[in-house]
Amino acid sequence: MLESFGDASRPTGVWRKKGLSLQLHFLRHGQTAFSRENAFCGSGLDPELTPDGLEMAQAFADARRAARWDAIYASPLRRTVATARPLADALGMEVELRDDLKEIGYGEWEGQSVETVTRDYHDDYIRWLADPAWNAPTGGELAFAITRRGLRVVEEIRQRFADGEVLVVSHKATIRIILCSLLGIDVGRFRYRLACPVGSASVVEFGQQGPLLHTLADRSHLSERLRALPGS
Repeated sequence: MLESFGDASRPTGVWRKKGLSLQLHFLRHGQTAFSRENAFCGSGLDPELTPDGLEMAQAFADARRAARWDAIYASPLRRTVATARPLADALGMEVELRDDLKEIGYGEWEGQSVETVTRDYHDDYIRWLADPAWNAPTGGELAFAITRRGLRVVEEIRQRFADGEVLVVSHKATIRIILCSLLGIDVGRFRYRLACPVGSASVVEFGQQGPLLHTLADRSHLSERLRALPGS
């Protein structure tokens, strides 16, 4: 899926900074009702942002609009598009949508609470907790599948931009899996090695020595109230 919205007349890469390395900013979408309740919400569900989630998106745009962005990529789900839109609108940029940035598919667990999944899919859930790289949610996706599709987008961006700043708006599991893959962390441990709360941004720089994590799960652009909200 290759779609976009915004001002198509704005030249892509017009703000590229020559001579510097490429930095990818991975932004998790703002709050949804499912993240607020810590329920499973993957590629099979497409909720809108809550009012607090919309406020998170606007807060990121307000804090980062002065950066010299080269491109904005996002998952095509409504929660990620709505998170990308305030910055894109402020800058008159397109948002380039990629199916490969969608959240992991949770299969039969979609929309269910952890308590319900623990009870109704106990054995599958225990196996998934032990190693989600090789054990999928019931009827869902393996973490390795997310690795393959997520890294396709990263490689596309690297082929297109030798340097500059690119925003990638995606989802909790997807961002953590991509980061693990880039940093040489066992993908099967993605749930236990990297934090990714709603509205957080992580920055990876691609230099001569490979990917370097500069920032993990930064939420300094959010107000204290938004950072204190319950949920995942």
